[in-house]
Amino acid sequence: MTIGARVLKTGLSIAIALWVGALVGLDSPLIAAIAAIFTIQPSIYRSWTQVLEQVQSNVLGAIIAIAAVWFIGNTPILVGFVSIGVILLCIRLKTESTIALTLVTVVVIMETQGQGWMLALDRLAAILTGMVSAFAVNVAIAPPRHHSRFLRQIEEAQALLSRLLRTVISNELKENIYRKEQYILKSKLRKLDEYYELFSEERVWRKKSRLKRVRLLVVFKEMLSSLERGYSLIDAVEDHYWAVSTSEAWNRLIDRQIEALCGYHEQLLWKWEGKLKAGASAAAPPPEASMLLTELIGEANEDLTARARLFVITSSVYTYEERLRRLDKLMEQYLQRSAGDEEAKGE
Repeated sequence: MTIGARVLKTGLSIAIALWVGALVGLDSPLIAAIAAIFTIQPSIYRSWTQVLEQVQSNVLGAIIAIAAVWFIGNTPILVGFVSIGVILLCIRLKTESTIALTLVTVVVIMETQGQGWMLALDRLAAILTGMVSAFAVNVAIAPPRHHSRFLRQIEEAQALLSRLLRTVISNELKENIYRKEQYILKSKLRKLDEYYELFSEERVWRKKSRLKRVRLLVVFKEMLSSLERGYSLIDAVEDHYWAVSTSEAWNRLIDRQIEALCGYHEQLLWKWEGKLKAGASAAAPPPEASMLLTELIGEANEDLTARARLFVITSSVYTYEERLRRLDKLMEQYLQRSAGDEEAKGE
């Protein structure tokens, strides 16, 4: 079991919130620690938006709690009704993620109103202290590196995809191993969606860097789309290939085409990482191969249902190939522009 940066930062933000709370003389630093737990997020941008939403919701919740005690009291049933109202208000403001901490604010303020206004303000100050402590830790300590994490997951997913594609027709892998790796690949694709969203949310303030980052996001999105198209090819083969009989010529050609696409995909990642020799390019399969697959379907199958099934597979092969060719083009444009920017900077 590994301890991630977010786990460490959560523990550190709790410790700092408790320390700062004791340092400034808060009556209940524990509340600051609770607020810190709710504020830690997987990205700096989300932490910032969370702080803004939490401040808005908690200040509003505190005002409602104080007004409720002033006008109607603070019996347990009234605290419950006020909590319901605050939940509905948070939903109305589209700040659902702040509901838990806002309810903590409401309850602790209504509970302490009988002990004086200063104690209620102390509770609100403790919550704000915890939020600020968590945000400071998230910014200063090991800020999230979604760029490198995304690329690492892309490499791992592509390796899994290639293994599954190369064996989906030959059926060489044991069934339990194949299903396990297929499940892992699907999980990685979902995780990649999350990493892409986190990376796309990060803010860049310099205009030149912002433009470069937009181009990078386009390449990353195409990397993800290529993997998804490859996974769709696996589904197409599983759903249709084994349901019909196919000619030896078609089998050999589809096997060669999938092998070529897997190699092309792998070399594209080498190209992105700068592992290819100068002047070398990823070996794209000949475009006429997919057309030949279509021709062989018509020659070898009289059954219309069988033809339709094989056309689905061929369409998936063609779509996967087109995504890879588009990825190749986008990579080339990005790398050439980056090289031009470096030369201009050197001059």
